[in-house]
Amino acid sequence: MAYTRGNLAVQPKRKEEADRLYREKTKVVTRRMVLPLKEKLLYMLTLGVFVLVAATLIWRYVHIYDLNLQAQKLDSNIAKTKKQIATYQMEKQGLEQTVAKRASDMGYKTPDEGSTIHVPLSNTATDGGN
Repeated sequence: MAYTRGNLAVQPKRKEEADRLYREKTKVVTRRMVLPLKEKLLYMLTLGVFVLVAATLIWRYVHIYDLNLQAQKLDSNIAKTKKQIATYQMEKQGLEQTVAKRASDMGYKTPDEGSTIHVPLSNTATDGGN
């Protein structure tokens, strides 16, 4: 005898089995619903807007990156030019200091402070070199 929830008095009902020549089968068929054309167009339009906004943002970021790169190049060029100017100024100071010494070595004299130097005009100076 079968135990049904601890009670021997209750017996489970048996299913009646009939002689069947065939066996029934159930098959579940799922059909995909096709979206309506308006809904498809709405989805495509929404996707297009998102792609357009993303492309615009990416293009702006690329433009900003390019501007930053150009600014960095200009800054490095300015720094190089400043170093070059400082080098040239040092050379200029060195040359200015040696001018008096070289002139005295070549036989030139420094003029007295009270004397004035008169340079006559020549024809070549007024003609402009022609």
